[in-house]
Amino acid sequence: MAMSKTTNTYNRQNWEDSDFPILCETCLGDNPYVRMTKDKYGCECKICFRPFTVFRWCPGARMRFKKTEVCQTCAKLKNVCQTCLLDLEYGLPIQVRDNALKIKDNLPRNEVNKEYYVQNLEKQVVSTDGGEGLGEVGKVQSPSDLLMKLARTQPYYKRNRPHICSFWVKGECKRGEECPYRHEKPSDPDDPLSDQNIRDRYYGTNDPVADKLLRRASAMPALSSPEDRTITTLYVGNLGEFMTEKDLRDYFYQFGEIRNVSLVQKQQCAFVQFTNRGAAEVAAEKSFNKLILLGRRLTVRWGKSQAKQASLPEASGSLPQVPGLPGPLPLPMGGPGGMNYFNLPATGGLPPPLPFYFPPPPLPPNFQSSSTLTTPPNPQKESGSNIPVYYPSQDPTRMGAVQLNPTE
Repeated sequence: MAMSKTTNTYNRQNWEDSDFPILCETCLGDNPYVRMTKDKYGCECKICFRPFTVFRWCPGARMRFKKTEVCQTCAKLKNVCQTCLLDLEYGLPIQVRDNALKIKDNLPRNEVNKEYYVQNLEKQVVSTDGGEGLGEVGKVQSPSDLLMKLARTQPYYKRNRPHICSFWVKGECKRGEECPYRHEKPSDPDDPLSDQNIRDRYYGTNDPVADKLLRRASAMPALSSPEDRTITTLYVGNLGEFMTEKDLRDYFYQFGEIRNVSLVQKQQCAFVQFTNRGAAEVAAEKSFNKLILLGRRLTVRWGKSQAKQASLPEASGSLPQVPGLPGPLPLPMGGPGGMNYFNLPATGGLPPPLPFYFPPPPLPPNFQSSSTLTTPPNPQKESGSNIPVYYPSQDPTRMGAVQLNPTE
């Protein structure tokens, strides 16, 4: 067999030796100074069963150690990571990618045919610069709308967490916080996600993760066009801090002529206005849940009609009244001088209202002063009314007032 080191020289030459693995950003981790151990011909590939160089590393703190599972030839054939077997460009399972791109898996399953097929692919890699994909994946040119909807734009480091501690589940773990495994309740054993196979993931058959993503894609809502044909503006959200107006124009100009681009940096959003409705509809259809600029997934919605927003205060008076509520209050009737706010009947015998005036308090009976006090005219005396105005607080004998003795 090709796995034995005592076989002939031809089989030994087919063993794979590499200096660095093919990994996705999630499996590599966020530490730029990651250290790896290299084991030359340390394990056989789980797809083609050829010995290859195995790399092992820890992607970050409180993460489990990871290692490469398949050889680089099998990884290049499907354009996947050597560890998680997810697509390097979209971060999706192979079954989802092949379903979206209409790729048919024609890889041989027999060991002898597979070895011959892999040898021809290695010759193809040597003859090219290695930048192009191999097999059916390298022939696909245009991306799919489904891939743009489901593509992962940011690494998912939660996938590198340690496994669940089986001793803790049984209540026998004595390590406490020093245990390198997770102390969490395991998932339901009947959950399809708990039963995953690396060969099914590679060949794109019976993958529970792919089935879950395909069901999510079928349940995604569609963006409906507004009935107002005058709306030609699209709302673009989740721009971030580094998105510029030029970046938006460079993308949306392909759908039609742009009238204006308003960038609101404080709210991290923008409004793209087209000159005609047809270009706006095409841009909304091609960009809804598919637009990724500068590594960020942008939110695309239809804008609101400015004319409708301006007419809302005017149209508020024509709305039907809610039953059971009292009607509006009547306007005040016009009385003398237009000041009748209490709707009193107008009569001609009432005297005119007195001016706003408070008389000074009365002086003590024994108080004498050399200075002559000038008091302002009392409108009550002028009008012939002798009704005195008396308040208890005006009594000088209250609150400890001191009476002056005129003999002193």
